[in-house]
Amino acid sequence: MTPGKWRKPSRSGNGGNCVEARIASLVEVRDSKLGDASPILSMSAEDFGALLNAAR
Repeated sequence: MTPGKWRKPSRSGNGGNCVEARIASLVEVRDSKLGDASPILSMSAEDFGALLNAAR
């Protein structure tokens, strides 16, 4: 992932009902349909990896 750039999952297609993530000092996740108005959930890279593994 490019630091600072919001990214959607590749499997989301063009739909608006997904989350976006970006890497800053922490990994940040937000609701894509709310865009800049979305609350941002911040977590460590390790916690983000655990979240992805649990979601699979």
